[in-house]
Amino acid sequence: MKLTRGTIALYVALVFGSGVVLGAFVHRAYTASNVSANTPSNPEEYRKQFRAEMRTRLKLTDDQAAKLDAILDETREQFRKTRETIDPEMARIRQDQQDRIHAILNEEQDIEYDEMHRERDERIRQAGGVVHR
Repeated sequence: MKLTRGTIALYVALVFGSGVVLGAFVHRAYTASNVSANTPSNPEEYRKQFRAEMRTRLKLTDDQAAKLDAILDETREQFRKTRETIDPEMARIRQDQQDRIHAILNEEQDIEYDEMHRERDERIRQAGGVVHR
């Protein structure tokens, strides 16, 4: 079979095109940002890392570091107090939503809805989260 110039040009374009696609894919995979394993897993670790970075990058004096600690302590307390007022209200809103949903369901759907909640709560617990009810 004799290949025409058009067929040869098509084959060359296909090979070139596939090389471009493969190159783009490899470049994307190579330059993709990685998830850092150094992310703190709890607030105390985060605070230690934050404080250390502030001290080194900003070259804080001991006096400034002490003032930073005071600011962080005050902020933590403000967040705690705010959570204490917000959490009950959020729980009330969630319960109101669930009650309204239960009101529109028939008995069979109601049982399945409760099962959905149990499954969701279990997934949250397995992931280390806190179940809000």
